[in-house]
Amino acid sequence: MKRIIFFTLSIAFLTFCNQNSKNEHEKFQGDLIVFHAGSLSVPLREIATEYEKENPGVDIKLEAAGSVASARKITDLDKYCDVFASADYKVIDKMLIPSYSNWNIKMATNEISIVYNKKSKYADIINRDNCFDILLKDDVYYGRSDPNSDPCGYRTVLCCKLASNIYSDTRISDSLLLKDNRFIRPKASDLIALLQINAIDYIFEYKSVAIQNGFKYIELSDSVNLSNSNYNEWYKTVETKIAGKNPGEQITIQGENIAYGITALNKSKNPMLSYSFINFVLNKQKGMTILKNNGQALIYPPVCNNYINLPVSLQWIKK
Repeated sequence: MKRIIFFTLSIAFLTFCNQNSKNEHEKFQGDLIVFHAGSLSVPLREIATEYEKENPGVDIKLEAAGSVASARKITDLDKYCDVFASADYKVIDKMLIPSYSNWNIKMATNEISIVYNKKSKYADIINRDNCFDILLKDDVYYGRSDPNSDPCGYRTVLCCKLASNIYSDTRISDSLLLKDNRFIRPKASDLIALLQINAIDYIFEYKSVAIQNGFKYIELSDSVNLSNSNYNEWYKTVETKIAGKNPGEQITIQGENIAYGITALNKSKNPMLSYSFINFVLNKQKGMTILKNNGQALIYPPVCNNYINLPVSLQWIKK
């Protein structure tokens, strides 16, 4: 009798496990649409590939743009996505919460750098001390991204204003920001091709993107590069304005250390898949390792200011 009971319970247990495994597998099938910052293009392609290996029924569709432009696709154009990864967590806070999302996880940081290649003019002498003087030269051309579309764009403006104050040189905040505006592009990663073909000599770009593309770069001081949260009171001494949602409306952007954010959209057709993918991104041995290997500085453990709204599967995140 004991053997019969044991056998029956074993069969029931195995059936439950198989069914549970089947349900888990079925839960993580289908398409997943991810809108993301251009600076995340390289690591997210790798992350998506690895996730699809573990979940062969999933097809991840990545769509890169400036983070502000990506958010406006959701809010203004009613375009659909499941997951949104922004180069500035505040884009999620200000543009998506609470109408389109309920929570926002800070996952990574970065720094503004001046990026170039070996054929850039004055590449053999440029350094942290003279870089702004070189960018101001008439025979030097530089590019930056559009502040109205891309956080790297408005962070470049903030970076120049901080440098202007640090070096007591108003040319950096005035003349430099008026120079070479024909080379402004919707997102910073659009400038890579211009630098590769030597149409321009320098670009303001995230350090991680420079590393991913094998470019040379100038590491600016923490007082200028927006990388260090310990400098936030100093960073807040500068601000800039970008276009708001309505014509003629403007939004004030105040200096703050760079922090990337990620969230799932309320309208996701497969929220469990969205949470699973975000968990993969934030897993220290998986997505976080890929981000780190691509030059991205991490916020680990990740932080969520809207912890009470997190789904259960993400409640291991730090408050």
